[in-house]
Amino acid sequence: MSADLRAADPRVADLRRMKRVALGCLLASLAGLVVSLLMGAQGLWGWLKAFCEAAAIGGLADWFAVVALFRHPLGLPIPHTALIPQGKHRIADSLAEFVRDNFLHPEVLLQKLEILNPAERLGQWLREPANLAQVTGSVRAMAVEALSLLNEQAVRRAIGEFLVARALSWNATGTAASVLDVLTKSGRHQDVLDGALSRLRDYLSTPEVRALVAGRLVKFASTQWPKAIKLVDTIANVDKMADSLSDKLALQLVEEVQNALSQPDHSVRRQFDDWIQEFIARLRQDPEFAREVNAMKDRMVQSDDVRAYLDGVWTEVRATIEQDLRRDDSVLMRHLDQSLAALGDRLSRDPSLVQAINEHVLSAAERMVGGMRDGVTRHIASTVKAWDDRSLVRQIELSVGRDLQFIRLNGTLVGGVIGLLLYAVTILAQR
Repeated sequence: MSADLRAADPRVADLRRMKRVALGCLLASLAGLVVSLLMGAQGLWGWLKAFCEAAAIGGLADWFAVVALFRHPLGLPIPHTALIPQGKHRIADSLAEFVRDNFLHPEVLLQKLEILNPAERLGQWLREPANLAQVTGSVRAMAVEALSLLNEQAVRRAIGEFLVARALSWNATGTAASVLDVLTKSGRHQDVLDGALSRLRDYLSTPEVRALVAGRLVKFASTQWPKAIKLVDTIANVDKMADSLSDKLALQLVEEVQNALSQPDHSVRRQFDDWIQEFIARLRQDPEFAREVNAMKDRMVQSDDVRAYLDGVWTEVRATIEQDLRRDDSVLMRHLDQSLAALGDRLSRDPSLVQAINEHVLSAAERMVGGMRDGVTRHIASTVKAWDDRSLVRQIELSVGRDLQFIRLNGTLVGGVIGLLLYAVTILAQR
């Protein structure tokens, strides 16, 4: 322990003061013994001699006993002294076993947890607004710190590489076949076809489409049969004929699409079913086609555009989350606050939930204690054994040394009283 630490620890001064008091009593008893002997040890001096002699013996004996706990008295390697540093390894093992058996024993810990009722206490704690504010504040600070860490270029690059690696290892053909198989078994692919046909019907019914078809018909006919178009144009208006023809064609297509929508067994639907089944079988049974699909997926994943898109999406998502977290009226924090408050309220009204949480806590605690019990025991023992002998002795002496100095003081005084009693008995025996 450094000089600064000793000066800052009030126990040091207290221990020194008690040592001086105990030493002063011992020296006083020795001085009284010498004076009484010089005065002949008769009369009152005899009583003083008896008191001081026994007090000195008691004080010296207790001094030896107290010092022997921490170090060799007077530096002499007397057997069975310096008990604490000499028995440090034994003390470490005993302390570790004590903690293991009294604090980490599964039955003891589970009994204490069961009495504690952690779920009910959690509910009570969550019903306090100040506690909720403390939780959300801590979560907000940790989330902002985590987002700032994830903004580092190396972390962003690692996330991108992880996503790309996962995408490259993904079997696209197997997933596509499984998804399509589920859709066909539940008939959802027909819903997709209905949606596409409905869009096509609405598209063909618009005047813009009919005008587009008419224009394409006139342009095609003028290119293929220019003379015939000129002849027809002299007889009738080609544009009007094209408009009429496009209207009829559009109406015919709309009627055909409407028939496909209204008839579950329409040929379009059967052909669509056959095409889907053939496509699923090809995905699963054609290795070459599977390789082509996965190769196309790999090229798309590894393209610069996809990487830039992923980076841009992550940057935007991170910035949005961070901006929300920094606001006083954060949506995320408000949602967390409401969720925790709802949990606290439900824990106060739902005994079954309390029981379920307590059972999970007890089960987790039992598994955790069983796994860490031996490890904690070894850690405590190895830590104590690694302590420096002087530091260990110093800390123990500061913790209990003041009371041990009272033992020295009491030994001196009690020894003196016993000396007086024995002297009195001796005088009475001589009479």
